[in-house]
Amino acid sequence: QVQLVESGGGLVQPGGSLRLSCAASGVDLDAYVFGWFRQAPGKGREFVAAISWAVGVTAYSDVVKDRFTIARNNAKTTLYLHMNSLKPEDTAVYYCVADSASGLRGPYRYWGQGTQVTVSS
Repeated sequence: QVQLVESGGGLVQPGGSLRLSCAASGVDLDAYVFGWFRQAPGKGREFVAAISWAVGVTAYSDVVKDRFTIARNNAKTTLYLHMNSLKPEDTAVYYCVADSASGLRGPYRYWGQGTQVTVSS
């Protein structure tokens, strides 16, 4: 079955950078769209970014574009989210998502367990 395991979260100061990773297994990568959502305390889940594995087409939320970059590594079957110029409002649990029958912005059937990102001085 599809398994998504995130890593790389942590505490970072405002203006800093962090890279999240998502190891994917149990999927035909080229048939899937992968992405990242986040959920801040007391708020709903929010789309962050997505990529079609086969052709590399990407989509970003307006809030993170120009600061975050989504990428994939075929050899490592790993999805990444490079986050720069982090702000306190980026604090959230970040989830890796995947689906074989979805547009870039969802909906997504498969979710990882999430990794906490905290931006604070």
